[in-house]
Amino acid sequence: MAKFELIGTASIPGKGSELRLLQRNDEFSIRIAGTAGELMNTRLHGSEDALAELACQRVADRPGVRVLVGGLGMGFTLAAALAALGEDAEVVVAELVPGVVEWNEGPLGAAAGYPLKDPRTRVSVGDVGELLRREPGGFDAIMLDVDNGPEGLTRRENDWLYSPDGLAAAQEALRPEGVLAVWSAGQDPAFTERLRRIGLLVETVTVRAHRPGKGARHCIWLAY
Repeated sequence: MAKFELIGTASIPGKGSELRLLQRNDEFSIRIAGTAGELMNTRLHGSEDALAELACQRVADRPGVRVLVGGLGMGFTLAAALAALGEDAEVVVAELVPGVVEWNEGPLGAAAGYPLKDPRTRVSVGDVGELLRREPGGFDAIMLDVDNGPEGLTRRENDWLYSPDGLAAAQEALRPEGVLAVWSAGQDPAFTERLRRIGLLVETVTVRAHRPGKGARHCIWLAY
C-alpha cells in the first residue's frame, strides 16, 4: 500500500504548532504536528455531513436563509450545507487557519466538490468566536466543528466557545427559532447540561463517522 506523503503545512495561530496535510493516492489526511493520530480524513466524513444536514433541515425553507459553519476542515460540512439549502441562501464559513482555506482552494478541494467555489459561500478567515460576537441575530443556524468536541484540542482558546459565555454568544447570534449544532467525537453529559442552563432545548444525536452506518460513533448536539 502506498504511504502518505506530506504535501503542506499550516501554522495554527496562537498555538505555536502546525497542521499537516498528507496525501495517499486520492485520500487526504490532516494531522497536528507532534501528536499521534489524525484530525480528519477524506474517507471518514459521514458525521461532518450529518452536522449540516441535521441543522439545515430545520431552517432550509426560510427565505434568504443565512447559516454559519465554524471550521472549514476538509469542506464536507460546508458542502452538505450548500446541498441542503436553496439558491438564495448564504453560507458563511469561518476558518482560523489561512492555510486550510488555501488547501481547500487547491488539491484538497476536489474531495468535497470545491464548495468554496459556490457563489453562496462567504469565507471569514479568523476566530469564529469573534464572528459570533460581531453578528448578533445574524444566522438561522450555526454549526460548530472547530475541535474534537467541547474542549480546545487544536487551540486552548477554543475552550471559550463551549463555555457558558461562548454558548451565550452563539445563542445571541441566532435569529428567532434558530438552531445551534455542535459536533463532537464523543458524548459529554456536562456539555449537554451547560446548554440547558442557558435556556436551550437540547437533543443529542449519535451518528457514524462513515456511511452507511460504519465507523466510530460521533455525537451532534442540536440546541434551539
